[in-house]
Amino acid sequence: MRIFGKGRHRPSASWRQATDRAFTLIGDGRYEDAGALLTRAADLEPWLSESWFNLALLHKFRHDWEQARAAGLRAVALLDRETGAPDWWNVGIAATALQDWPLARRAWQAYGLRVPGTATANGEPLGMDLGSAAVRLSPEGEAEVVWGRRLDPARIEVLSIPLPSSGRRWGEVVLHDGVPHGERTTTAGHAYPVFDEIELWAPSPVPTWVVLLEAATEADRDALEQLAADAGFAAEDWSSSVRLLCRMCSESRMPSDEGDGEEHLDPHDHSEPGHPGPLGHRTDGQLWVPERECGVAAPASLVRGLLDGWVADSPDSRDWRDLEEVC
Repeated sequence: MRIFGKGRHRPSASWRQATDRAFTLIGDGRYEDAGALLTRAADLEPWLSESWFNLALLHKFRHDWEQARAAGLRAVALLDRETGAPDWWNVGIAATALQDWPLARRAWQAYGLRVPGTATANGEPLGMDLGSAAVRLSPEGEAEVVWGRRLDPARIEVLSIPLPSSGRRWGEVVLHDGVPHGERTTTAGHAYPVFDEIELWAPSPVPTWVVLLEAATEADRDALEQLAADAGFAAEDWSSSVRLLCRMCSESRMPSDEGDGEEHLDPHDHSEPGHPGPLGHRTDGQLWVPERECGVAAPASLVRGLLDGWVADSPDSRDWRDLEEVC
């Protein structure tokens, strides 16, 4: 996070001491004290882009987006290179948080990204679908890694059904940081970055339910997931799509296959990307267990009818019970 003098001369010893101490305080979560030191550093060396970059970082950590945008713009005004500077990326995140779309477009273009020329009526960029990625919800707490669709360089739409402990829902859009922490690889050899959530950007009105299924076969389970997807919502078999990983594993390059058989501690992984509901889970030859704990993302007015319709299609091999809204 620390970037030192590339300016017209080396920053002073006082600037370095204040900046070093500030980042130590940031690591301890003492943002107010760190802010005072970084403000002092900016007063000492106002010509140095890193003074304002560091302040922009601090305001990003605090989710103070107005201040992050202001400090970020001071930083980019002092840059000595045209494209690729992380200062512009931080400006893009702050602008996205504030829905300042003209500035967001300018930031991504200045960083070196291609931004399509089309936009919505309010200026939001269109056509920046950047494919699938994973996002780590609640990265500082009980972290959970879920799959989503990148809308632009700073936002992901969640397409897995998060566990209720995350406080997040299917279909929500989260603001995320720019530097990935880990990768997920698929059996086809594709690698997908894992970004850390910063905050919720757009909530979802669709509640999350947990239900116990009796599904005689994997095909029965897959039929419910497909039925939910066809209705425009989602169902996910948490019994097979969730695995527990220690933080070190979660932040490394990990295969996305479920069920590694080891007992880990925290973040959860969900199924492979590329579809709005995880279909076709693999059991790697393990004995199928008919009772499944399933997450369902659907309106209250639809969820019971969806489950009843699933049972009605094959009453001898399907049943459900203990439906509960959990998020």
